[in-house]
Amino acid sequence: MRSREIRQTFINYFVEQNHLQLPSSSLVPPAEDKTVLLTTAGMQQMIPFFLGLQKPPRNRLTTVQKCFRTVDIDEVGDLSHLTFFEMLGNFSVGDYFKEGAITFAWEILTQRYGLDEKRLYPSIFPNDDEAYQIWTKKIGVPDSRIVRLEDNWWIAAETGPCGPDSEIYYDLGPEFDPDPNAKVGISPRYLEVWNLVFMQYNRLPGGRDEPLARPNIDTGMGFERLTMILQGKDSVHHTDIFQPIIQRAAEVTGKIYGQNAKTDYSLRVIGDHSRAVTFLIADGVLPGTEGRSYVLRRILRRAIRHGRLLGMEKPFLRQTAQVVFDQMGENYPELLQRRDHIFRVVEMEEESFGRTLQTGLNRLEVLMSVNPLAPTAEQTNVAPIEEDLDEVANEQKRIEGEDAFDLVTSHGFPIDLIVELAAERGYTVDLEGYRAAMERHRNISRTDRFKIERQNLDDYKALGVTSTPFRGYEGTVFDTPVLGVFVKGRRVTSAEAGEDAEVVLAETPFYVESGGQVSDTGYIKTEAGTFTVENTYKPFGDLIVHQGRVADGFITTGDTAEAVVEESRRLDTARNHTGTHILHRALKDVLGDEVGQAGSLVAPDRLRFDFTYHEPITEEQLQRIQQIVNAKIRDDLPVTIREMALDDAKKSGAVMMFGEKYGDRVRVISIGDYSTELCGGTHLRRSGQIGLMVITNEGSVSSGVRRVEAVTGRGAEKYVQDRLRLVNQTASALQTRPEQLAEEAANARQRVRDLERELTQLRQKQAQAESGSLVGKAQEVEGIKVLATEVKADTVDILRGVGDNLRDNLKSGVLALGAVIDGAPRLLVMVTPDVVAKGVKAGNLLSPMANFLEGKGGGRPDRAEGGGKNAAKLAGALALAPELVKGQLSNGSR
Repeated sequence: MRSREIRQTFINYFVEQNHLQLPSSSLVPPAEDKTVLLTTAGMQQMIPFFLGLQKPPRNRLTTVQKCFRTVDIDEVGDLSHLTFFEMLGNFSVGDYFKEGAITFAWEILTQRYGLDEKRLYPSIFPNDDEAYQIWTKKIGVPDSRIVRLEDNWWIAAETGPCGPDSEIYYDLGPEFDPDPNAKVGISPRYLEVWNLVFMQYNRLPGGRDEPLARPNIDTGMGFERLTMILQGKDSVHHTDIFQPIIQRAAEVTGKIYGQNAKTDYSLRVIGDHSRAVTFLIADGVLPGTEGRSYVLRRILRRAIRHGRLLGMEKPFLRQTAQVVFDQMGENYPELLQRRDHIFRVVEMEEESFGRTLQTGLNRLEVLMSVNPLAPTAEQTNVAPIEEDLDEVANEQKRIEGEDAFDLVTSHGFPIDLIVELAAERGYTVDLEGYRAAMERHRNISRTDRFKIERQNLDDYKALGVTSTPFRGYEGTVFDTPVLGVFVKGRRVTSAEAGEDAEVVLAETPFYVESGGQVSDTGYIKTEAGTFTVENTYKPFGDLIVHQGRVADGFITTGDTAEAVVEESRRLDTARNHTGTHILHRALKDVLGDEVGQAGSLVAPDRLRFDFTYHEPITEEQLQRIQQIVNAKIRDDLPVTIREMALDDAKKSGAVMMFGEKYGDRVRVISIGDYSTELCGGTHLRRSGQIGLMVITNEGSVSSGVRRVEAVTGRGAEKYVQDRLRLVNQTASALQTRPEQLAEEAANARQRVRDLERELTQLRQKQAQAESGSLVGKAQEVEGIKVLATEVKADTVDILRGVGDNLRDNLKSGVLALGAVIDGAPRLLVMVTPDVVAKGVKAGNLLSPMANFLEGKGGGRPDRAEGGGKNAAKLAGALALAPELVKGQLSNGSR
């Protein structure tokens, strides 16, 4: 039976059983489903029905669902693993249950497909006696062929619908495992064909299962596995599903399938990946560096690399993709509808990776001292070794993380491909080091990433345009051709996912930073890719260049693009810009017309306005300015924009920035009849859209120039919320009401000061009392009393107080005191005047002691202070004092 007949037989059977056939859902799950990257099972589109969130079109449903699983990518190429596959399924939403599901499955397998029932082995959950009774009494399967398995329980997550399941295994025969004791569920001799899930419980937090009011049925049968059994093959790759693709790949590469294990491995990789990439691209996925886009790039480049192993230097995947169209286009019309797009994406990826593949392989050759394309003698007849990504690295045979990062960023090698290539040569990859390098790269600021010295602008000028019409005044979305693409300052045909690049459009809605307003951000999207716009600038004239990174796919010169400005950010910026104009006028109203603009910043999260003014602004003036601004916001004044001759603008009284150069035609922004200024920025339609302005700071910038900082709209709302939260938390901590907070805080501050003063006095008295007994410990050095000791002191002031007290008690001599304050050693050296006269100076004593502590210090001849880093050496430093005094006395007597 051919695969097409197998698929149609399944559909026909369940339609006869009053099931409604639903089309396969996309490989890309709905945006609200964050649980999976790609569709992995037929039941995913049934979840809303099972949970009662939506009403199904019929309670009995059937599908042939396209599925993709990423866990086995590194294993694909052997005889069993796949990435893309089809799942045959029938579903009951509160209709039939275990008996119906088991009966349908047995009937179609044995009667429609003609499988020998003696080779079918059902498994059940150990305590599912209901399923056991159905299998034995209703179906008539002998007890000896029924297996109870602990893992026959299905649940999608930690909580939610769940229940036991019953799997149906097929005995492939002793040639798959000659062991007479081979067991179902363990041995490769028994292949799982179908899983019948009986969703009869809802698992609650804590692990308790409660019965569902309406149990459901979810079944899934692997189409490729069923085809393998019905066609009597030893591998899914040998069925008529894969052989046409594999044979086409063999024809293109000049190989013969079945003669060499390594060649066969590569041909199977190409066969599986050709199907996978075709369906992923058809469902809207483009090659990229993250998520499902990364999965697509990974398998595309893995297929390209295996084509290179077979000697293919030119693009070839278009030819294997065509076989997929021929085989599956009838069942999946989206393939034919997007055929040209699929061809283009595949060819662009092959050309892009092909340019860097050999240089990357050469780099690997240097790193491993082995040419990855030249298999060793031992590898000639074996499949490549596949390793887990997190295997512990071999220190002697390891590719360092920085080198792996360079292969990813400079040569376009997916990290998984690097791991695979390394494993084939017995090497591991320092993945921890790679991730650290990747994180460092991500943390590089946008400014640093795009800091390129453009001494030669010839490539930009070669575009033949000197200005880019700005369409951002009319809207935030605009369709326009891509005129040029640049990477690292050089013009290229296209840039691929993950690359930092620059894009020039024929027209643009993206604002370029000027007049204090920052640049817009957003994205540029074509059929083949998406480019994230992070900044804009003008290299010369009025040519606008968009800087950013290709998020997925490719950005290519000549493509028609949809340029989309991030609207919420644009609106936040406009709130601050229109608010700045009102603020400027309010400053003049309160402070006088001598106020003049000296600079500004208009960003989405804040505004800053610098102005000339000769004296500090009082709190009352600042409050009045804010009141005026918010009154004008509440008035919801219209914002009108006019273009006029510069002379007419001057006559209208429009405010101009001193020293600014204007053209003959200018843009005039009026906010009601309150403010009129020349401005090229983006603004709101009415002042009420600002919502609220809060002045957050005011101060001096330089002589005669002051600065006001403020937030508006969402920023003002957040600022007020944060401050209110802080006020309430502080009031709660002080056990008072918010309106009494200022008074209570002042009282608390005074109480703290009083207590600190009392505590300091007590500590000083305690230290002085303890120090009284220390005078007797002084030793004589050539007739001079020297007291060098460690004392208890919590602060430097207390240490000084202890020193003063000891000096007075000592009357004549040298004091060297040490204390550990806040974890650091501190020194105080004091010398009485009569000893200073003999040549002993405090600073000269302190310096070597502080050096001993890995620190420094200094002072007057009678008093010096210092400290260090190593508190453990404090006793040793103090022990130096007697000899230091002796040395100074000797020097003084010469």
